Amino acid sequence: MKCMKCGRPAYMSTTSEAIELGFGLLVIRNIPCYKCEECDEISYTGDVVMRIESLVAEAKRLMHEIRVIDYTKAA
Repeated sequence: MKCMKCGRPAYMSTTSEAIELGFGLLVIRNIPCYKCEECDEISYTGDVVMRIESLVAEAKRLMHEIRVIDYTKAA
């Protein structure tokens, strides 16, 4: 896969995202991604984006203040 930002090769990796929900912070760890070896731009596949959106929606229903989700354990 090529980087959408600079066009260099991207490799499979994992990353973490911190998402501010207004009433708390959601951290999702070990998210599969493609990472550019040149500029470190991160890209997700469509199925990963859909799963992240699902995890965020679930966290909004259940969350009080802080929650950490490991993508590999929730997938």
